[in-house]
Amino acid sequence: MLILGWFRDRACVHCLARDTGISQATGYRYLHEGIDVLAGQAPNLHNVLDRCRREGMTHVVLDGTLIESDRVAGTHLNAEGKEVDTWYSAKHKAFGANVQFLPAPDGTPSWVSDAEPGSVPDITAARAHCLSALYKAAADGLPILADAGYQGAGIGTPVQEAPRRLLPAASSRQPHLQHAPARSAGPRRTGRSRAQRTLAHPQKHITLSPAVGAIAKAALVLNNAWR
Repeated sequence: MLILGWFRDRACVHCLARDTGISQATGYRYLHEGIDVLAGQAPNLHNVLDRCRREGMTHVVLDGTLIESDRVAGTHLNAEGKEVDTWYSAKHKAFGANVQFLPAPDGTPSWVSDAEPGSVPDITAARAHCLSALYKAAADGLPILADAGYQGAGIGTPVQEAPRRLLPAASSRQPHLQHAPARSAGPRRTGRSRAQRTLAHPQKHITLSPAVGAIAKAALVLNNAWR
């Protein structure tokens, strides 16, 4: 109940531990153990893609999100040789972890990757965790769609609109028109997937920063059990 209360009711560990008659330290230990057990039951990417094919899904969508967290120590040199915070996302202007996920056509997330530092771009995280499996799935007949953040990954990404005076031919713009309605469920529910207790704890950000990846996977398992 402590673990479910933390995920579902946004309750603090101190309150949950008090209500169950244990110390706060024991409450945190139980919470971490529970998160690890749940995360261990998260579906494997290859199994998810096989199930998508068996169920006749028209496509799946590759997307990414930043799960915000407390500030995490660690720096590295960026491409310009400047020292930057490894877990800080300049895109989102927040500390956190980059998590890749696959929503089904109805928008329901079905797989989530391990967490990467917030400074890692979506395409880099995707290369590390899922692109090779997605290439095979696409070759086997399961279309994979993504947004322009994955341009160059070799999967279905829409064509970016050029300035008016340099508009590409209609034929080159057609993929964008085809992908827009198909992808709409994914982006529409990206925010919802964060708020619906799917990819992150429903607090504004994660305070158990080192456990972001495990929390996201545990939340996915619980979401699939609840819906």
